[in-house]
This record gives sequence, C-alpha cells and structure tokens, in this order.
Amino acid sequence: MIYVLYTLLLFGLVVLVLGFKEVRSIQERDPAARNPLEVIFLYSGLHAIVFHRIAHPLWKLRIPMVPRIVSQIGRAFTGVEIHPGAQLGTGILIDHGMGVVIGETAIVGDNVTLYQGVTLGGTGKETGKRHPTLGKNIVVGAGAKILGNITIGDNAYIGANAVVLRDVPPNSTVVGVPGHVTKQDGEKIDKRLAHAEILDPITQDIEELEQRLKKLEGRE
Repeated sequence: MIYVLYTLLLFGLVVLVLGFKEVRSIQERDPAARNPLEVIFLYSGLHAIVFHRIAHPLWKLRIPMVPRIVSQIGRAFTGVEIHPGAQLGTGILIDHGMGVVIGETAIVGDNVTLYQGVTLGGTGKETGKRHPTLGKNIVVGAGAKILGNITIGDNAYIGANAVVLRDVPPNSTVVGVPGHVTKQDGEKIDKRLAHAEILDPITQDIEELEQRLKKLEGRE
C-alpha cells in the first residue's frame, strides 16, 4: 500500500512540475475542474501533455525509438496521440481529449483549447512542414479537422466538426465542411464557449438569397 501511495505522489509531482501552467489554465477555463488535485490526477488531456513534455526533448536530441515509445505509452493511457515532434505552447487545455491527434510538424500556441476528436493532421504524403500552425487563444470544437500546412490566426474559433483546409485570419470563426469564415466585429465571438451562438455562413447566404429574390419579385 505504501508503494502505491509513493507512486501516486511521484506521479502527481511530475504532472505538477511539467504541467503547472496547464493545471492553472484548466482550473480557470473548465467549470468542471473543482480543485487542483482533481485536475492533476484525473485529467487525461493534461497527462497527454506531460507525456509529450517528456518525449519532445528526446525527439530534439534525435534519440531513436524512445520518444515514439513514450508518446505511444501516453496514447495508450490517455487516448490522445501527440507526435513527439509537435511543438506545444503553454496553458493548453485538451478537454476530455479522447481521439485528439496532433501531427509531427504541428505547432500549437499558448492558451489553445482542443476538444475531443480534434485532428491537426496532414493532407497526403508531402514532406517537410505538413501540419497546421495554431496561434494563441484559439478554441477548436469537438471533431474538427485542421489539415495541411496552414495557419490559424490568434483568437480564432473553429466550430465543431468543421474541416479546415485554408488559412484562417485572426479573430474569426470557421464552421462547416469545408470550413467557411465568419467574423463578428473583429473579435472572437464565443469567449464563453457558447457553441449554439456561432453564426452559420451557409444559413446567412441562404437568407441573403431569399432577400434578393423578394426584391426581384417586387415584394419589398
């Protein structure tokens, strides 16, 4: 029993040291996070980042096999697959986490939120930089796919299940398949993560067409 306790204490210490900013970020942004101990021991997204913080320096040292082994162990424990070559900022929240995939050349900035099922992937067999670059303060909704060597600007919001294949400017929202950009007053429109309030550009286009038809028909 004492060995189990020591193991848990060591695990908690490693998570706290390697993921201190993430612990604080999770408490600030996730209403379900009731206390630091719950975050440290029970948040799989945080654990995935800690595994990556171990694997990434080994990758940079070009140590063969070991970084991938560490990342695969992390994947087995957390359901989150982060290639050891990916570059992650601080204050990242991977909420729920299951099914999140982050590719080798992906870059993720500070204070980014990724929900379950998010993919930061490539589009084929290209070499070199082939995964997305995400700026700061970005929210990526559940199931969204951001593919290829594209850039997502700061403060952007990627709606749930969107498929993004082109650069996204800062302070904008993307929804749909393929992704369409919508802006609101040059600000991120969903700071409280109110997903239902996101504008649908397709619906907006249909409404504009209806208005034009009414004008042509002399109804207005």
